[in-house]
Amino acid sequence: MRRVAVALVLLALPGMVAAHSFGKLYNLPVPLWLYLYGAAAALLASFLVMAWFGGQRKPLLSPPARQGPRESGLGRVPILLAVRIGQIASLSLLVLAIVSGFAGTQNAYLNFNMSGFWIGFVLGFAYLVALCGDLYARLNPWRLIVAGIERVSGPWPVRLPVPSWLGVWPALLLYMAFIWVELFGETGPSQLSWLLCAYTLINLAGAWLLGTAIWFRQGEFFAVILRLLACCAPLYWPNGRLQLRWPFAGLLSERMQHGSLLLFVLFMLSSTAFDGLRETVPWVKLFWQQLYAPVWVPLLGDNRVETYSQLNAIYAIWQTGALLLSPFAYLAAYLLCLKFAQHLTRTPHSLRTLALAFAPTLIPIALVYHVTHYYTLLFTQGTQLPWLLSDPLGTGSEWAWRWLGAPPAIIPDAAVVWHTQVGLIVLGHIASVALAHQVALQWFATRWQATLSQLPMLLLMLLYTGSGLWILAQPLNAR
Repeated sequence: MRRVAVALVLLALPGMVAAHSFGKLYNLPVPLWLYLYGAAAALLASFLVMAWFGGQRKPLLSPPARQGPRESGLGRVPILLAVRIGQIASLSLLVLAIVSGFAGTQNAYLNFNMSGFWIGFVLGFAYLVALCGDLYARLNPWRLIVAGIERVSGPWPVRLPVPSWLGVWPALLLYMAFIWVELFGETGPSQLSWLLCAYTLINLAGAWLLGTAIWFRQGEFFAVILRLLACCAPLYWPNGRLQLRWPFAGLLSERMQHGSLLLFVLFMLSSTAFDGLRETVPWVKLFWQQLYAPVWVPLLGDNRVETYSQLNAIYAIWQTGALLLSPFAYLAAYLLCLKFAQHLTRTPHSLRTLALAFAPTLIPIALVYHVTHYYTLLFTQGTQLPWLLSDPLGTGSEWAWRWLGAPPAIIPDAAVVWHTQVGLIVLGHIASVALAHQVALQWFATRWQATLSQLPMLLLMLLYTGSGLWILAQPLNAR
């Protein structure tokens, strides 16, 4: 009992909460508010530049269909063999991840499936898609499994009529479940293998009911999120020909027809922000200190030791509820700004129309949020993937040590990490400001209306920038 009491006291100390560790304490060289002012100035400057130079009806950035002179065909490349090799590797890695989780060590740092899935696929492959286009459309292992079955049984028909309201709700629900598992599931290698098996069965059932094409566009959430990220890529592959375009220009041709896809994009934003927020001092203190006396004491009593199990269970529900409600909070702020823009411009377009039209401009922010929060894992754990792949079961094979040596340990410098995060956050928001201005030129009748409509969106970008930098800076706040 005494140990539990001591543990509770330690948990209540705000100084014990830290989101990341870099081996030594790092303090910001200047106060955070200077970074916030600098980021705000950069966004304001980009807004003024776009208002002045992008005010003509000819966009500075163009979607692929209108980018004839800017696109440079690099010639047809022999991609068929590369695609076949990639598909075999994709299926093999999925099978290997499942088998290694069941048959290998349960040490998460020695078993291939944990690092291979979470670091290699969820992080590394997503960033590769954001650079090189929608590779996942051809390498999706679950779609390859369905395609293999259809070769034997014939194409699967649509057995369940697809209602117009369906949108990407199946993908969004699976995405929410995935993020919950990532943040709170505490999965090990065997649990991850079971989850991969379950997800395989879900994809088979979804494709069998709705048809392969519909399911893998609206139900398989990895296909949805990676398709959106691929629109940010400076490379794309129309008709097997490698093409170049402006970074993020593909988002200008992305048409969102359903509100569920808007909510999906907002959850890309809010889930990453929540992952950083949940480990900050103010968030932890809100539940365990500020709400303790007015809320939890009347319900459970004032003995923290005896009520700790109940408080911990409530805290888990609190965290889950905040995660699931987070995209709706972002949606409220987004719609409020668009309503203000609608009022300023007196546009005849409905709020829903504007919300769907400007939704793709939020994707660069979601991308940079994800990169800034997690890219250091590619250095700390991602560098061990070749060694883990040589011994996927984690048996301690001498072959792996003899040929590859000990796993490298790269601890990023905190100063470099912080300033990289600041630069990426600002760059992502500037890209969103530029894209939003191009969308405004398409939807508003005059240059003045297009510029005026972006003032509320600029405020939203400033809010996103400030909150993002504040969350990232919390682990570096020595106080």
